[in-house]
Amino acid sequence: MTDRAGPSAAELEKARQVLALLGVSPEALVASQPAAPPREVPTFAQWVPVVSGLVGEGTRKLYSTYWNRLVALWPERRLDELPASDLTWLFGHIRQTAVRRRNWRGGHSAAEHMFSATRCLYKFAVNDELIPVGQDPTRKVKKPKRAIPTRRGLNNTVLEAVTEAASSTGDDPALDALLIRFHVETAARRGGALALELDGLDQEQRLVLLHEKGEQSRWQPVSPTLMTHLVDHAYHRGAREPTSKVLRYHNGKPLTSRRYDGLWDRLREHVEPVRTQNISTHWLRHTTLKWVERNFGEAVARAYAGHRPGSDAKPGAIAVYTKADLEEVATALSVLTGEPHPLALSTPTGLFDSGNG
Repeated sequence: MTDRAGPSAAELEKARQVLALLGVSPEALVASQPAAPPREVPTFAQWVPVVSGLVGEGTRKLYSTYWNRLVALWPERRLDELPASDLTWLFGHIRQTAVRRRNWRGGHSAAEHMFSATRCLYKFAVNDELIPVGQDPTRKVKKPKRAIPTRRGLNNTVLEAVTEAASSTGDDPALDALLIRFHVETAARRGGALALELDGLDQEQRLVLLHEKGEQSRWQPVSPTLMTHLVDHAYHRGAREPTSKVLRYHNGKPLTSRRYDGLWDRLREHVEPVRTQNISTHWLRHTTLKWVERNFGEAVARAYAGHRPGSDAKPGAIAVYTKADLEEVATALSVLTGEPHPLALSTPTGLFDSGNG
């Protein structure tokens, strides 16, 4: 027995005649069909694990602490049972009870992260039609104000002191000196360095493949000196496979973020501004990008930072047409380091002497 493709024209006509005799229109018949039962709205305890499995690793790591707070507070509360007033209270509570660390700025960052983490949960719920957009309470409250950033570019004196202390103290000064040089040259975030793999070293064109914020990847120029040190470091510490991590401890294990924490804890003991201003790796990114912007303009600095026109940097529409290419980034790097680069348009001298490792 074969499946029929559908009613024939004659059968449809007969059906219309029957409906006409009964005084029922086709539209009324369709409208009278029972609606599908609404999907059950999940609780926070049910929904957090679902969303946690949908987002990227970086987002999950950033938001998990705040999602856990929501589950601890309201495990059995459904998403459509949270009024905006409770969210307003929550953000204030998070700000007042935030852990006081060295980078404490009144708890504003914690409140902002809680808002973003909560909005992420509701965004997926709305997209899955578990709740209508009008029941998203994050749309009815003000986003907590962001604290004024304290990070800035370092002057040459402080940068030299940081470099000197990193390369002459600790149990692995060669590694720490390599980290400082890597971040000054590339303006990469910590995640970009930790994720760097052997397959991401293009020795011929002097490029490294960075995997960073928002699951974005980009090829970033580096100097011959830095590339040589990266390759030697990886080889002597046991990296062999294409997916092997480049940066490693003495024992050959891949580097973790704890190395950065220990490095800056130690630098606080040797460089006064590091302690008083709570300088961290991200300040090196500010240092390089400020220098690039001052010497090569905003478009090159945006490309150097890995910002996409219209997203991270929030530029005007003209930025789509004036974005810098890889050769311009390589040129800026060549001036910064004072070393030639195969992709550079010119190679004048700059911040580093070519003989320095």
